[in-house]
Amino acid sequence: MENEKTLIHDFDLNLICDYFGRLERQGPGSPESTIRALSFIDNFSNELNIADFACGTGGQTMILAQNTKGTITGLDLSPDFIEKFNTNAEKLGLQNRIKGIVGSMDNLPFQNEEFDVIWSEGAIANIGFKKGLNYWKDFLKKDGYIAVTYESWFTDERPTEIEKFWVNAVPEIGTIGHNISIMQKAGYSLVAVFTLPEKCWTNTYFIPQKAIQKAFLEKNAGNKAAEAFVEYMKYEAELYSKYQQYYGYVFYIGKKI
Repeated sequence: MENEKTLIHDFDLNLICDYFGRLERQGPGSPESTIRALSFIDNFSNELNIADFACGTGGQTMILAQNTKGTITGLDLSPDFIEKFNTNAEKLGLQNRIKGIVGSMDNLPFQNEEFDVIWSEGAIANIGFKKGLNYWKDFLKKDGYIAVTYESWFTDERPTEIEKFWVNAVPEIGTIGHNISIMQKAGYSLVAVFTLPEKCWTNTYFIPQKAIQKAFLEKNAGNKAAEAFVEYMKYEAELYSKYQQYYGYVFYIGKKI
């Protein structure tokens, strides 16, 4: 299948943003998983300074804000996502505590030790798990927390088709044990690890995509890249239904030593 030779990063960023901007969440996840990860952060009753890197339109950020005190800065490369992010914050009356800014998570505009918590769902692979944990640590206060979801293998061996797809998409992809070791070597103590349940992929990621694909293709009528992108996303959903026992997103929560 041609999709096997195509990576999501091969598609135009504007096309990707047009597609994912139509969704409440830009990756697998759920309010329940976000709240569960938050429950492992000891001092979340305090007024925290939180950063959400690659926040998208803020699906998870709004949940964070509704379950914490303090302020949250969302950062994303896409101006369109950030515009929607700030609109969503206003709709929920959270604009005094949440602000979205345009920026890159591998070139952060913040001060050292600025944040109590750094959050990132479904995005650290774009910078690399090891690189992200090491670079972002500088922006965390001592005893600050990091909470990220990251694609991970559940088994040591898996079928060639799914291995090829994910190694192409996320060259560093490893097992949960391997990723825990990377986190510890980067200078964090492990707080918690848990796997996102199947519904985080189906109910909040794949099913909502079906509802937006027709309108996306109509807007981009005649655009072969748009058609190929929808086929790629359908292929990803097909692979998940076949191979979900071998891989998934895992929440890794660490505390800066």
